Amino acid sequence: MTFHPLSARLFATAIEREQMEHIEKIYETKNGPVEGFCTKWSNFSILMITGSKGFLACPAIDVDACERFGKAGALVESSADNPIGTLERMCERKITRANGLAKALGIKEGMIAKDAFELIA
Repeated sequence: MTFHPLSARLFATAIEREQMEHIEKIYETKNGPVEGFCTKWSNFSILMITGSKGFLACPAIDVDACERFGKAGALVESSADNPIGTLERMCERKITRANGLAKALGIKEGMIAKDAFELIA
C-alpha cells in the first residue's frame, strides 16, 4: 500500500499532535451549582469556574472583552512560576481582577475564589 505524499504528512502531523486532558467538576453552593472546567496540555492549562451569572478564570481569559458581551468575569491568581494547575488549587486562590459586572455581583479583588462561587451561581 502506498500513501500520497500529502496523506503521509497529514498522518505524521496527527501522530505528533500534543495530547490534552479535559476535566470537569460540579461544585454545589447555596445559590445552585457552578461548574469547573480544566483543559490541560503538557505545559499549560486553561481553567474556568462557570455559573449562570458569571465566571472565574485563569489569566489567559480577557474578562474585559467578556464584559463587552455582557458577562461577569474575574481572574484568579496564577503565574508561570506558580500556575493554578488544578481545579482544587483554583478554589484556594485569590481573585486578582474583576470586571465591572463581576464587581456588581459582589466579587472583590483579594477574596478567595471558592467564596465567589455562590455569587456566580
